[in-house]
Amino acid sequence: MQYNIEKIIQQHNIILFDAICVLCNGWAKFLIQNDTQQKFKLASVQSPLGEAILKYYAMSTVDYTTMVVIFNGQRYLESTALLKVMQHLGMPYSLLSAGYVVPQFIRDFLYRRVALNRYQLFGTTDYCMLPSTDNQQHFLEYAIHD
Repeated sequence: MQYNIEKIIQQHNIILFDAICVLCNGWAKFLIQNDTQQKFKLASVQSPLGEAILKYYAMSTVDYTTMVVIFNGQRYLESTALLKVMQHLGMPYSLLSAGYVVPQFIRDFLYRRVALNRYQLFGTTDYCMLPSTDNQQHFLEYAIHD
């Protein structure tokens, strides 16, 4: 399937996550529960749509080392991506955006330590989290087919 990635990233705030990572699946579940205003749409990096977005940004479709957040058409990576999401989830989570006061090189160093070791620390799963009828509105694939 062909996607108009430019149009998609202009219309939606997107979070790309590694669907085989237990930590990343937990993050997606957290977002489904706490993004009550549905400011973000989720997409797995393993999905055709996720891969198309990674290719658009000239990022690896094989080696996933960071969460990717696209907010208002702007791409964010590593700790800045995490803080950008928290900033827009509302209280009490938006308080965590105070993390911006920590210099980015320190935040990103800490982020990379977890990200690069996430499979060893948290494990992997053999299945990708599938949208259910209760939560499909949180997934980008369903939003672009409206």
